[in-house]
Amino acid sequence: MATMNVSLPDPMKEWVEDQVGGGLYSNASDYVRDLIRQDQDAQNKRELLVKALQKGEKSGVSKRTLDDIWNDVKASKR
Repeated sequence: MATMNVSLPDPMKEWVEDQVGGGLYSNASDYVRDLIRQDQDAQNKRELLVKALQKGEKSGVSKRTLDDIWNDVKASKR
């Protein structure tokens, strides 16, 4: 595993220490790794959303009404 040194302002350092002290993380590295995983996941979700929006935009104007769309969404949740 590679090592990386990061400088933080005191309030951020205290925040990280508080998160570790809360017991969810065993050390600052665990906390930072979790933040990076969350950021990666959020980035992947953003990319999927952008692709879906681009696909929708390219598909043109729908002939379906808003009620049709909502009914389909509700039916898919059952």
